[in-house]
Amino acid sequence: MDFAFLIDTMQKLLAGVPLTLELTFVSVAIGAALAVLLAVLRASFLPCEWLVRAYVFVLRGTPLLLQIFLIYYGIGQFAEVRNSFLWPFLRQPYWCAILALSLNTAAYGAEIIRGGLLAVPQGAAEAARVSGMSGFLLYRRIILPLAIRQALPAYGNELVIMVKSTSLASIVTLMEVSGISYAIISETYRALEVFLCAGSIYLVINFLLTRAIAQAEAWLNPHLRPATS
Repeated sequence: MDFAFLIDTMQKLLAGVPLTLELTFVSVAIGAALAVLLAVLRASFLPCEWLVRAYVFVLRGTPLLLQIFLIYYGIGQFAEVRNSFLWPFLRQPYWCAILALSLNTAAYGAEIIRGGLLAVPQGAAEAARVSGMSGFLLYRRIILPLAIRQALPAYGNELVIMVKSTSLASIVTLMEVSGISYAIISETYRALEVFLCAGSIYLVINFLLTRAIAQAEAWLNPHLRPATS
């Protein structure tokens, strides 16, 4: 094992970490907002239920790789899109990757949030209604906070998956960790060492992310904290 090569490779791959994290957090932020909207629409507005279910079915039932290809290569074939105000964004690989990742995680997140909504005790919602809360105020103060607390462990898994999913952005020329890895391999033909370094980076990122999620879960659920003497 050439340790000098490993150190040099690790330094090059670390340059792609900011883009990997940016893709992850921007996509998750957009996807989480959309997921909450979809979950609430499915739970509270019956006319939208089938539309949300169809969206979730299509996005969860097709590969993310295919979705990225369709957005990056397919949307530009429509003249209406090329002549619209969206084209300056959709012709850029970065925004195509963000769009694909956001729509994909929103589909999974919607089901996670829906599970959290179903886990909210009926008594809590009824007590809030008796106190005079209804509509948006009821969701903002009672239902959504409880649902997010219930859904956080499962959503943590989705965050980890999204970190790994950003590796697919390399197929649309984005030079995140995986994109840099492929470039180094094409020059050196040393796939084993390069992928070991890349895998180590993803492992460290996901370890730190899972610890942060565990801390957030403990903060939101004081009864889960270890007892202190």
